[in-house]
Amino acid sequence: MGRRGFNRRLFAGGAVVAAGLTSMSASLPGAGSSSAESAPAAAQAEARNETRHIKLYAEKLADGQMGYGLEKGKASIPGPLLEMVEGDTLHIELENTADVAVSLHPHGVDYEISSDGTRHNKSHVAPGQSRTYTWRTHAPGRRKDGTWRAGSAGYWHYHDHVVGTDHGTGGLRKGLYGPLIVRRAGDVLPDVTYTIVFNDMTINNLPKGPDLKATVGDRIEIVMITHGEYYHTFHMHGHRWADNRTGTLAGPDDPTPVIDNKITGPADSFGFQIVAGEGVGAGAWMYHCHVQSHSDMGMAGMFLVAKPDGTIPGHGAAGHEGH
Repeated sequence: MGRRGFNRRLFAGGAVVAAGLTSMSASLPGAGSSSAESAPAAAQAEARNETRHIKLYAEKLADGQMGYGLEKGKASIPGPLLEMVEGDTLHIELENTADVAVSLHPHGVDYEISSDGTRHNKSHVAPGQSRTYTWRTHAPGRRKDGTWRAGSAGYWHYHDHVVGTDHGTGGLRKGLYGPLIVRRAGDVLPDVTYTIVFNDMTINNLPKGPDLKATVGDRIEIVMITHGEYYHTFHMHGHRWADNRTGTLAGPDDPTPVIDNKITGPADSFGFQIVAGEGVGAGAWMYHCHVQSHSDMGMAGMFLVAKPDGTIPGHGAAGHEGH
């Protein structure tokens, strides 16, 4: 399947899951080159104002954890990446295959109280039952009173809000969470999106962070989410991003700070794009929580950036397919 076809499937709610993380291609031909002089213009998100319908399953996993999935029996932690463009509406039918009530609560989008995903307004899903949640988005614009209303675009997330307690504490600990991106028309599309969730003292509910794979020149997008009881700091070696909605600068005079470390607390989410190996080349680049005791306890993983021949200096083959 070409990148254009994969991009079309992505915006319909498709997902590729590997190594305990959500990884999705969102690019069109031409995105991701690190050479501004020779590469064609990067692919961009297009406004469609579409209404789409998808099916999501909440399931118990073999190890006692829980996850969301787009197909029955294929739930993952994190759940699948869901993408929208400002102006889109998404109807999500959630089927609960578990033996406890579950729900779906979003951050960052517009929804009525019937799609809140909490027990106190009876918008949860009983075992064996289904419920449709509706999420809407909007572009920025001026209100009737003249004040400016921000659009929905951003790096957001969704999660359970009823397992364990009325705040979904048990669901979050077990893995019922996932990434949600709302793009603005004109946003640059990545080659691959990875989701990293600092959940208490784990990354994606794993004892150590999963490897993120790329080839030099790939445009990589990171969605970073935090859940649990602790504040963390996210740091990536060798790569930097602009501390704004997209992680990229608008031009040479953009005053946005460029960072490689960001403090993140429970329910925070942010995202950014980088060009793999830009200015630094291939290598096994570490990402981790920079709270020292946290990284010492396993909150670290590798961003494996391979040369075009698939090798990573000092590390061996990347095993990265499709780039």
